Amino acid sequence: MTRLQDDFYDAVNGEWAKTAVIPDDKPVTGGFMDLHDEIEDLMLAKTDQWLAGQEVPEGAVLQNFVKFHRLAADHDRRTAAGIEPARAYIDEIRSLASFEDYAAKIADFELAGKPTSFPFGVAPDFMDARINVLWADGPGTILPDTTYYAEDHPQKAELLAKYREAQEALLEKFDFSPEEITDILDKVLELDAVFAQYVLSNEESSEYAKLYHPYKWEDFKNLVPELPLADIFTKLIGQEPDQVIVPEERFWQAAKDIYTAANWDKLHALLILSAVRNTTPYLTDEIRILSGAYQRALSGTPQAQDQKKAAFYLAQGPFSQAVGLWYAGQKFSPEAKADVEQKVATMIEVYKDRLAKNDWLTPETREKAIVKLNVIKPYIGYPEELPERYFRKTVDEELSLFDNALKLSQIEIAHSWSQWNKEVDYKEWGMPAHMVNAYYNPQKNLIVFPAAILQAPFYDLQQSSSANYGGIGAVIAHEISHAFDTNGASFDENGSLNDWWTEQDYAAFTEKTQKVIDQFEGQDSYGAKVNGKLTVSENVADLGGIAAALEAAKKAPDFSAEAFFTNFARIWRMKGREEYMKLLASVDVHAPGKLRTNIQLPNFDDFYAAFDVHEGDGMWRSPEERVMIW
Repeated sequence: MTRLQDDFYDAVNGEWAKTAVIPDDKPVTGGFMDLHDEIEDLMLAKTDQWLAGQEVPEGAVLQNFVKFHRLAADHDRRTAAGIEPARAYIDEIRSLASFEDYAAKIADFELAGKPTSFPFGVAPDFMDARINVLWADGPGTILPDTTYYAEDHPQKAELLAKYREAQEALLEKFDFSPEEITDILDKVLELDAVFAQYVLSNEESSEYAKLYHPYKWEDFKNLVPELPLADIFTKLIGQEPDQVIVPEERFWQAAKDIYTAANWDKLHALLILSAVRNTTPYLTDEIRILSGAYQRALSGTPQAQDQKKAAFYLAQGPFSQAVGLWYAGQKFSPEAKADVEQKVATMIEVYKDRLAKNDWLTPETREKAIVKLNVIKPYIGYPEELPERYFRKTVDEELSLFDNALKLSQIEIAHSWSQWNKEVDYKEWGMPAHMVNAYYNPQKNLIVFPAAILQAPFYDLQQSSSANYGGIGAVIAHEISHAFDTNGASFDENGSLNDWWTEQDYAAFTEKTQKVIDQFEGQDSYGAKVNGKLTVSENVADLGGIAAALEAAKKAPDFSAEAFFTNFARIWRMKGREEYMKLLASVDVHAPGKLRTNIQLPNFDDFYAAFDVHEGDGMWRSPEERVMIW
């Protein structure tokens, strides 16, 4: 029996872990995933009724979702059609004659939902977060992170071989000859190796403030002289922009040798493979399963989702907010919404009080932090309305599943480009209400808690106040803390990149966050080593979240430190496949659940008193090594 004093996480979750079974189609199970699985079961049962014509939901949007779902679930029709619905789409890409032919069609392809290898998008400007501007991102890589491309990385050769094997099996289903398949994949892998030299690592991209590189438009055009950027963006946004933000600066400095006629054969190979992969969710079930083989290999997941689950998740994608609103209407009571809203308000007040009493910030910085805190916008449960474009998403059951999917994606693509140079929409949520998650948006300075996470073990009206604070209270305060983590600290109350700290205060903050990096750096997770720098923003948010939630919990007459810390450990319980956990250690900005418990809790004096932890115990940390920031 594990002692609480030696390994708190295992003492709380060890018995659960012994019997917990990871579903064959998933890489992990645990606190978040248990809720996800419950919601999945609910939605599959309900949508079965809808597909059968029973209790058909009200409203045109959900009725179009049901039509789309019916097409996704009609596997007889999908099997009979084979690859025919996608043939013209793929053939158009295969028939591109030259780089010049490709370049002339980029804008049309982009708006039509066809592959372009053209990684631009629209998002808020870091310097004025109220306005959407153009961003030039970078391509993805085949391996999970650029660090995997080091010659001495133990998985490099194995994973690239698995990737190639999976794509070969897939391309065979699309009538490519063996010679064509070899040629396409040789070129794709060669181009991928070039991308890996230049694109940001996960660690680099986790530091938001360092991603802001504004370029004057004329200067940027000179980086890719063979691309007709003026024509492309006149079609996409109606005019040439005056500037572009370039987070992937290293890539674009090298792009003159990538977007070029001399490199066309490799670009063309990538476009062909991308076109094939874009179609795979919508064709036969055999093709769907083949297309996911590499991702399953990365995560160690032995089995693809079954047909029923796959059809639901495919169908809900374009309609996710509408499905979420239905879920919230069924499962999230007005009483729970009011109670959580009160908890958020309480947590903000607790945070404000802690900032006011902060002993390491100067009054000047402290006051600015409180200004930022005062205008954080909390979104609880579900959005008040659906985005307008949802009402334009209509499904024609005479068309194929793929043709309908293309039409639906075109609505989203057109909307995204239409937002250039317009004010940021603060009403739209980044997650649907039935997603078990929460987030802070630094550009909008808002916190969002979908209805799905607002239930046990995170939150339950029947749980003790202390258990709720150790669950949803810590999650709420975690999201608030993101406003003051290593990323959020660079943005002001309006979400704009702004140095609002005194020099000495920021130096003190950096010293404290370095201690958090040091606590996590090199910690073991299933044989992999955790990257303290990659995970620092989330770890700082956890630390602040626990501190504020603990103080709030203490205000209740029935406060129990044991219940608070125990439920915190419970919400982070996780049992994962070894391959997946090793992957997370390389790419995830979150530390593993066990470390989020066992590394964080020894920073709190109340933890030692509650569980009688003393020097020599596994959970002991000497007072001078304990870290407290917020």
